[in-house]
Amino acid sequence: MFKEKLALVPDLPGSYQMKDKDGNIIYVGKAKNLKKRLKSYFTGRVTGKTKKLVSDIADFEYIVTSSELESLILEITLIKKYNPKYNILLKDDKSYPYIEFTKDKYPILRVVRNVKIKKNKNNLYGPFPNVGSARRTVEMLNRIYPLRKCEVLKKDYCLYYHIGECLGYCKNEVDTEKLEIMRKEITAFLNGDASFILKKLENDMQLASSKMNFEKALEYKKMIEDIKITLKNQTIVLNKDINLDLFNYYIIDNYLSIQVFFIRSGTLFGRSKKIINIVSEPADAMLEYIIRFYDREIMPKEILVPEEIDKEILADYLNIKVRTPIKGDMKKLLELAKENAKIVLEEEIKTINQNKKIKDEAIKELSIILKGKVNRIEAFDNSHLFGTYYVGGMVVFENFEPVKNDYRKFKIDATVKDDLKAMEEVLYRRYYRVLMENLRKPDLIIVDGGETQVSVAVKILNELNLDIKVIGLKKNSKHRTNTIVTSDLKEIEIETHSHLFIFLSKIQEEVHRFAITYHRQIKNKGSLASVLEMLPGIGEKRRKELLKKFSSLKKIKEASIEELSTVLPSQVAVSLKEYLENREEQSD
Repeated sequence: MFKEKLALVPDLPGSYQMKDKDGNIIYVGKAKNLKKRLKSYFTGRVTGKTKKLVSDIADFEYIVTSSELESLILEITLIKKYNPKYNILLKDDKSYPYIEFTKDKYPILRVVRNVKIKKNKNNLYGPFPNVGSARRTVEMLNRIYPLRKCEVLKKDYCLYYHIGECLGYCKNEVDTEKLEIMRKEITAFLNGDASFILKKLENDMQLASSKMNFEKALEYKKMIEDIKITLKNQTIVLNKDINLDLFNYYIIDNYLSIQVFFIRSGTLFGRSKKIINIVSEPADAMLEYIIRFYDREIMPKEILVPEEIDKEILADYLNIKVRTPIKGDMKKLLELAKENAKIVLEEEIKTINQNKKIKDEAIKELSIILKGKVNRIEAFDNSHLFGTYYVGGMVVFENFEPVKNDYRKFKIDATVKDDLKAMEEVLYRRYYRVLMENLRKPDLIIVDGGETQVSVAVKILNELNLDIKVIGLKKNSKHRTNTIVTSDLKEIEIETHSHLFIFLSKIQEEVHRFAITYHRQIKNKGSLASVLEMLPGIGEKRRKELLKKFSSLKKIKEASIEELSTVLPSQVAVSLKEYLENREEQSD
């Protein structure tokens, strides 16, 4: 369908953007030759996620650049701007923790994240792919060395001073030479040399034993064993001057398994693993992944990559040394990373295939019950404070997989005081919008409850003249879901060990969590803010008028309904007063 437009695309480097029917950018790529790359999507054989991408493309655009580096810069810029759903999405990935050893007069040792954002000027060690490992290391060092523990010096000795884990920096004049020895030994340990600490712990263990303090001696022995196990598990690479990151991958179909090895002071300090479903060439996907990886992490002076990665363009973009080792220990380590990527991916694919089989069986079971195919499911639940101020939550699942971008939150009218009215309002608003904006309809609506809740849902759909299947998930006397209630109010018991029960329970738990989390978010914004935000009748103008007239939550509580009605509509004033009184009773 793009034959004429493809004929006009030049044989030049650039970035291209794929768009869906609504004009949203769903994929951004780059190419040395735009014409060849774009034609490959529409004339070649595509499978998996790429096939899904092509089916969603309604249009494409491209921008010609003067070089491949320029096209890479443009591609990454557009990906960060639009976050297209078919590109590698790293927005939910957390940055790795580091151990920070401050350069203060009295240093602190702690675990930190988001080090790039903070523009940290202290000594950093890491990254630690396992946050537990970082915390245990800091905890151990803080027990061995009496470092400062408080962020701000207190006026008097703290508990750590009294148990011998702080030198009392708040009141004592600390020997600078002793501090410097601690700095050197801790720094040496964090750089991979544990000899000082091991010797210290062994002396302390012997001293404790000689004083018959066997419990303390056993504690030191455990620390020594932990350190030796840690050192044993680190693979020695070469010499202690080597600090770099190493990337390799393995691909099966459209699944790309990535392994990152962190080499610090000549040892394999830790590793990261990631599996991504890609639509581009593996080498291009790796290039994008590595660049996005360093949006969060600190770059070393050098990175190692497999031969097929464009090292020159990556080095130019990141402004660091990039190479592929051709022999020796580094070559072996690169191969080891690939082998690990392969093992992880093969295990994942087995799990995916097993899960797919289970999902297919659950979908088949549900389709038989409802006498029709079910793909997209929208599930609803409500949450409230003391029976008032309801919110609603909607979660979406396709083939029993959550589609989090389609989740929706609903603030409910302040006059609503029961679950059924709340459900009625949420369902009407949702499906009125679906009707008016021609949004995609679900195959099935799930409500939490039995006949009454299902009847409310059916009533709303009939009013809107929408034909969508509805079921309710009904609980037994032990508050466990065991029955499906269909649109015609027929009850069907489901076996608790069945695949269908497992997936329906998962959906029920997710929508419940989503609604409660939304309510807590609003509540945690603050007492006055949570009250005012929960009332649709109170907009920005009225909030300002309330604050101007009453100045504080305390005075709003003390005001009569008549006084509140000078600012608010009478019904909203009554609801606000009732909520504040209920809240007061709850706290008594």
